[in-house]
Amino acid sequence: MSRLHPEIEPSAHGMLETGDGNAIYWETCGSEDGKPALVVHGGPGSGCTPWHRRLFDPAAYRIVLFDQRNCGRSRPHAADPATSLAANTTPHLIADMELLREHLAIDRWLLLGGSWGSTLALAYAEAHRDRVSEVVLFGVTTDRRSEADWLFREGLAPMFPEQWARRREAVPDGFRGDDIVESYRRMLESGDPEIRELAAYEWCMWESVTPAWPPREGLSPRFEDAEFRMAFARLVTHYIANDGFIEDDAVFRDIELVADIPAVLINGRYDLQAPLGTAWELARRWPSAELVVVGDAGHAATPPIADEIVRATDRFAATSIR
Repeated sequence: MSRLHPEIEPSAHGMLETGDGNAIYWETCGSEDGKPALVVHGGPGSGCTPWHRRLFDPAAYRIVLFDQRNCGRSRPHAADPATSLAANTTPHLIADMELLREHLAIDRWLLLGGSWGSTLALAYAEAHRDRVSEVVLFGVTTDRRSEADWLFREGLAPMFPEQWARRREAVPDGFRGDDIVESYRRMLESGDPEIRELAAYEWCMWESVTPAWPPREGLSPRFEDAEFRMAFARLVTHYIANDGFIEDDAVFRDIELVADIPAVLINGRYDLQAPLGTAWELARRWPSAELVVVGDAGHAATPPIADEIVRATDRFAATSIR
């Protein structure tokens, strides 16, 4: 039986102006007097979903969700080719999170992040450690160049040669270069809508190969929405082509800044997108972190992963804000 909490609806929501012509969508649910917790979604570009609300006990938590710049319900949207991504960087997203905390009059909050969201949650915690009570991460990433090369360049190619060949061969002659990520980024910024859609579709076909364990064929259902896959592909390639707008190894290197913040790191043993080694190394450097390895699980937040997330948030619900 799943440990997920019951479905709930937001008690408040709005749009927060964050500068540079951007407005981010936010919502709160659960108890207004509960322990504050912020969901930091993955992608970049995945946006928050009603599923994220169910990872917390609504009687114990004041749950905050937000869509990062240019995705989900935030505006302007990256699916529109006219939307510039120049003001969408990791420092911008960290500043947005701080602005949201101040807007909601929250002193400190628990951070929950998955996949890219774990990188962003860690970067925020290292920049604003006094504002973080606990951290729960799953599908753990830290945005090192080696991690990006594994997933988006040739690291996984020998395991999925047919899918890798399709991804490489889909790039038209005028866009081919030494870095396949940069090739796709340029395709997605093309003035030709057919080139843009080809790039978005093929990028998301590759992204669909590895989340599940065992791996599955075909396009993941969430990418069937053309607007979603365009925004997702633009944002992911924008970040990966720019090394996440973070100095290589900085998030991992500076983990000592949050050494005393309690954390739970949850990773599938067969996670192909965020291999277990990253979470394992991180836990060795983080004295207050507990590593939970979920057997027979990959990157997707399937019930075994979700159950461990809920187990962690339930445990921290009883912990007072220090």
